[in-house]
Amino acid sequence: MKRKLLFLPMILLGVALLAWVVMMLWNWVMPGVFAGSMQIDYWRALGLLVLCRILFGGFRGRHGGGFHGGRERWQRWQAMTPEERAQFHKDRSAYCRPHKEPTHD
Repeated sequence: MKRKLLFLPMILLGVALLAWVVMMLWNWVMPGVFAGSMQIDYWRALGLLVLCRILFGGFRGRHGGGFHGGRERWQRWQAMTPEERAQFHKDRSAYCRPHKEPTHD
């Protein structure tokens, strides 16, 4: 429990630092690249981060799959026998789009 309480301030500090970096990069790059673009303050940079999270779904946590989920799936795939892989493809075809085999002309 104590560990979780210490983790929350670190997350908040990380988000605050990330918002500051976004603000600095925006103010350094955007006005020079796009004529008429304005500099932004800290709160707009934080809002931009939230908007990107909503639109693009970044900042994946434990349950988002991401790197670790992909590694676990890869390890399970590597541990399968050829028969298990064939069964997986057969079962998957009921839920997914059929995989097109490459044609060799």
